Amino acid sequence: MELIHASYENGSWNEPLDGSMDSERTLIIIFSTFDADAMQAPLQELQKTYPSSYIIGASTAGSIYMDMLEENNCSVTIAKFKTTDMKLVTTSIKDMQESHNEGTKLATKLKDENLKHVFILSNGLHTNGSELIDGFNEVFESQVPTSGALAADEGKFESTWVIVDGKIDTHGITALGFYGEDIRYTASSQDGLDIFGIERLVTRSEANVLYELDGKPALEIYKKYLGEQAKKLPLSALSFPLSLMTGSNDKITRTIIGVDYDDNSMTFAGDIPEGSYVSFMKANLDRVIAGANEAATELCFNDYDGENILSIAISCIGRKAVLKQRTEEELESVLEALPKNTMQIGMYSFGEISPTQNRCCELHNQTMTLTAIWEKDA
Repeated sequence: MELIHASYENGSWNEPLDGSMDSERTLIIIFSTFDADAMQAPLQELQKTYPSSYIIGASTAGSIYMDMLEENNCSVTIAKFKTTDMKLVTTSIKDMQESHNEGTKLATKLKDENLKHVFILSNGLHTNGSELIDGFNEVFESQVPTSGALAADEGKFESTWVIVDGKIDTHGITALGFYGEDIRYTASSQDGLDIFGIERLVTRSEANVLYELDGKPALEIYKKYLGEQAKKLPLSALSFPLSLMTGSNDKITRTIIGVDYDDNSMTFAGDIPEGSYVSFMKANLDRVIAGANEAATELCFNDYDGENILSIAISCIGRKAVLKQRTEEELESVLEALPKNTMQIGMYSFGEISPTQNRCCELHNQTMTLTAIWEKDA
């Protein structure tokens, strides 16, 4: 696998695009803080230079390249595989309630005995992320590890986009399947957050909208915890996510993506099931950075023999909001733990998708999730 990286900023590329990398086994990954209009020019140039390649991409709250946080640019990674085949399926979701069905449809189109891994990019505001990945879990039945991200927009919570059929789509979802005997994959996820306060019962919710905790308006309880920071909702909520206890006794972190003051509700990136228990969480900077390093050390490279590695780091916008000027420290802590032939790319997202022990994928928030991909030398 050959890897090169390019950046588009202030109307030009940092170096000329290499058209010799174009092929039917070439993947181009775009992570960008640009809005839909600003993305048109670089996307068209990439499509012209790489007409045979697979192009995927999403809006971000900051792009990652090696140990650097990139903002106000379009970050592009080009990976040319030797023997690995790919298949790209897409959809544009009209209603958040369609999330599960669309996930099922996408997974069904990709399912094959030679399918080794799936990478998903979804819009971050019009999709119920947990319902989407439930659709994938229903089809794959824990047999196909799946990772990815929900697109972000720098914390504005206004509009995110994904590339669908070569166009910018604010309601889009894409899923890329990797096929073949030589592709290798490992993934992990860690947060590094602390739980505080009492455990509370979810007494009223609908999918990813939370109305009541312990019989009281959820937003009112949350605002008491935030104090003066409540004036900055939903952005301030990125520093205080919820820890959700699932039926399998796993703890999943959920981050707010919207609030409704009329009915005192909060909308999350994934479901908050009625009858479940949640706790408030807060970030300790050193533990957040240590969590990123733990995610890297948990990756399995038993079948690695010095090949080039593409490591896709998906970190939550909430971690960036908490770490601020220390953001690049978590990127450094990850890269230091990876093999030397690794190119690290990635994004800050509204939600992270990564496998768990019993499911092909799970929706996470406030985590550093890592997907390392390499191709055995043919």
